[in-house]
Amino acid sequence: MADEKFDGLFLTIAQQSQGIEPLLDNLFSFLRRKSDFFNGVTSEKTEEVVLKYLRKHSSLAEKDLLEKKLLKEKEEKKKKEKEEQLKKQKLANTKKTEVIDEDVIELSDDGSFDISKPSKTTTTSAVNEVTKPVETKEPTKDGEEDEDKTPPPPGNGGRTEKYVWTQTLSEVVMNIPLPNGVNKKTLSVDIKNTHLKVIIKGNEGPFIDGDFHKRIVVDDSLWTIEDGELIITLQKDNRMEWWKSVIVGDPEINTQKVQPENSHLSDLDAETRQTVEKMMFDQKQKALGLPSSEELQKQEMLKKFMAAHPEMDFSNAKFS
Repeated sequence: MADEKFDGLFLTIAQQSQGIEPLLDNLFSFLRRKSDFFNGVTSEKTEEVVLKYLRKHSSLAEKDLLEKKLLKEKEEKKKKEKEEQLKKQKLANTKKTEVIDEDVIELSDDGSFDISKPSKTTTTSAVNEVTKPVETKEPTKDGEEDEDKTPPPPGNGGRTEKYVWTQTLSEVVMNIPLPNGVNKKTLSVDIKNTHLKVIIKGNEGPFIDGDFHKRIVVDDSLWTIEDGELIITLQKDNRMEWWKSVIVGDPEINTQKVQPENSHLSDLDAETRQTVEKMMFDQKQKALGLPSSEELQKQEMLKKFMAAHPEMDFSNAKFS
């Protein structure tokens, strides 16, 4: 910028002047001795010129101050909204909520969408209990099937020596109990796309230091301290997969046991909603023995082509 062209020179002069008033005194002394600024014009004219640029930069300073204030308020508002979202999520994880809605999407046992009937799902606190465990069967060495009655992981997450974690398709939440007396001033949390480091000042070495299982979005991730716990919310970069662990090397969970939460179509973004609606439509068409959306699109294109070329005979043509 043009305003910054002489910053280095002015900084040197300002440091040697040791104050604003001495700096201004030196400036006008230079104009008096080395220029005709004060010669041939009245004192009113010189004052007018000085006041012109004084008012200009005074106005710019007020504008800069206002912009900084607005930016700070915006950042504080964004931070507050994220903290409120975190509190609501924590509250939701400790209560039982019943959802009855025709637009709820449920997954059947084979992983497809169940659209045969309206959904009625009760989600239970991941921390307190897990109801209706999913039973999977795995063949034994003798070819026989051995029942695996291990319940699904609470909150679709797990527990390590230092923290408890839960997850949805879009985010991971870490609840880390802290020693007494630890607060934001004595805590350092460094979140990067692929790495997490938590340092408690006064302790030898990091409290947590490791790579994430998968990449995260730093700008949409946050941390806060609540009720003696460090709560870290991580937004997944890939929102269509389940994590086996948060930190590489920590105990892993069996993602085949994960129980996806039912989602309302209205909660999905436009692109995801369109994809889900297409999958549900195709599944329904398949169940009724009717063509899928892609097959319907091909048929429509064929009709348009036939209409545009009436001179061609399609009576004996075979289409797949």
